[in-house]
Amino acid sequence: MSAAERRTVSRVLVLCVLWYMTSAGNNVIGKLVLQSFPYPITVTIVQLLSITIYSVPALSLLKTGPKRQPQIEWSYYVKIIIPLAFGKFFASVSSHISLWAVPVSYAHTVKASMPFFVVILSRVLLGEKQTTKIYLSLAPIVIGIMIATITELEFNMIGLFSALFSIFVFSLQNIFSKQVLRETSLHHLKLLHLLARLALMMFIPVWFWHDFLDILYSESTSTMDGWVVAMLLFVDGLANFLQNVIAFTVLSLVTPLTYAVCNASKRIAIITFSVIMFRNPVTPMNALGMFLAVF
Repeated sequence: MSAAERRTVSRVLVLCVLWYMTSAGNNVIGKLVLQSFPYPITVTIVQLLSITIYSVPALSLLKTGPKRQPQIEWSYYVKIIIPLAFGKFFASVSSHISLWAVPVSYAHTVKASMPFFVVILSRVLLGEKQTTKIYLSLAPIVIGIMIATITELEFNMIGLFSALFSIFVFSLQNIFSKQVLRETSLHHLKLLHLLARLALMMFIPVWFWHDFLDILYSESTSTMDGWVVAMLLFVDGLANFLQNVIAFTVLSLVTPLTYAVCNASKRIAIITFSVIMFRNPVTPMNALGMFLAVF
């Protein structure tokens, strides 16, 4: 291994530790918000707004502003960029629905299936073939999720399908985001800003129609003070921005499959932290399923 490769490996390891910490905090805060404020679309809109706002000064510091932005044809926007923005919104909303419907530990056990989706989608969409060992390594993921599902005390079909859908869309997004980074030489933080901004503009009307009017006119059932909810949403948005920046940085350094493995590994931190924080009941068989899927 060359010195440059060793530096890249060290950088990815450090980034992964930071990614796991910010992601665990982001998910726990998100669960706290959704328990008292059941509006997944609003939480998603706040996160997209946070990414859009915070990435502007970050891009200025990195000197990756408009003057150095690669020119992207409109046809490429329509074919790749806009669908990616749609995917970012729907993946985030479905992820928040799963957090609202089931325990964080179970939602992220299901999301450990990302390598499975990435391998299958890469084969179908890009024609990429993997070794037999890699295909066999997917079996414990599926078996572990099945065990965790059967033994989950707070199982909910909406939570299961929302988690599966979110990780399916995230897998598609990771594959095509890597393609965009490779084909356009766009800085990964600029791509993150672009996707968040487009998704925010496209779905503000949906949020206004679906959540805003309901929040405005319905009686509050929240067990938290409005200012506490607002503060948690602010912290959640900041944590989500940080973990997205780190995630896109890791994606820019490694292959989609390696990224999927790193993403699945972060579930250990999230599951452990959430079980400690929320103390949701975990049976021995349930723990076995979680461990097997992540392992």
